[in-house]
Amino acid sequence: MRYNTLGNTGVLVSELCLGAMTFGGRGYWANIGKLPQDEVTSLVKTAIDSGINFIDTANVYSEGLSEILLGKALKDLDVNRQDVFIATKVRGRMGEGVNQVGLSRLHIQYSVEYSLQRLGLDHIDLLYIHGVDHLTSLEETMRGLEEVVKSGKVRYLGISNHPAWMVVKANAIAEKMGWNKFVALQNYYSIAGRDIEREIVPMALSENLSIMPWSPLAGGFLSGKFTRNTPKAGNSRRDEFDFPPVNKEKAYDIIDVMQEIASAHEVKVALVALAWMLRKKGITSIIIGAKKEEQLRENIAATTLLLTADEMSRLDSISEPGKEYPGWMVERQIEGRLPKV
Repeated sequence: MRYNTLGNTGVLVSELCLGAMTFGGRGYWANIGKLPQDEVTSLVKTAIDSGINFIDTANVYSEGLSEILLGKALKDLDVNRQDVFIATKVRGRMGEGVNQVGLSRLHIQYSVEYSLQRLGLDHIDLLYIHGVDHLTSLEETMRGLEEVVKSGKVRYLGISNHPAWMVVKANAIAEKMGWNKFVALQNYYSIAGRDIEREIVPMALSENLSIMPWSPLAGGFLSGKFTRNTPKAGNSRRDEFDFPPVNKEKAYDIIDVMQEIASAHEVKVALVALAWMLRKKGITSIIIGAKKEEQLRENIAATTLLLTADEMSRLDSISEPGKEYPGWMVERQIEGRLPKV
């Protein structure tokens, strides 16, 4: 297991992060996973024993139950608090009240308090805002985040599911006011969904922000269970919960190439998808979820799979996203500025 720096903080996090979306199974989240306490504790132990020091959850996962199960697992395993880096999130609806959702200072304060209670911790290492709140100004949100950091309840800040311009604007507000800035991004990214490479990855590299991809296997579509001949796996959440969106015809082409590479290395297709991502620029830690301990162990093995330069080139080529404006114009205009040799 390798460790990478979290932005410019000096904090080291494992290249794989255990995602807790499968913990619990309340309400809508039952589509993702329904793991009870004993299985959650087993997964957390396996992850930590394998060198993973980074665990990601959210207050909305299973309506708060994911945080409760994670907190109890850490307590039952007697995990040294300094040996784990815990991330959770704020924005989603946590009750029926009109203010129990969003990114207002009010909701941020309440959400952090209740997350700490559920986790059984005295601070959150990394707090993400979980998406855009169109009713709340970025200034209001950044002020609210600054308050929970200054209170000692949160150490670092992250941002998830936002366009690049909003990330830069929010951090510019924080810098102007002398507040804490975002140090990490959490975005959907997979070999079948490389949209963030157009704007978000270049921005992150420029601003020294860590990228933590979620759903690196595209909601299980890249697990190896799905091919043109087997569009339904029968035991995958994709069969009932088809998310995130994937261009399946293109994904099948990618899967064909990954299958060839997987066969050459005698591994599963999922490991090729993860190993490819571990080599991409700007990636700090990949969030992997699991329903079974065997699945978690298999995915952790991706850290030891070394793809050749030719294999990376083949995967990059088959999965390359189409150029969008202004990207193709910027690329074209570079030609006129390069010195002639």
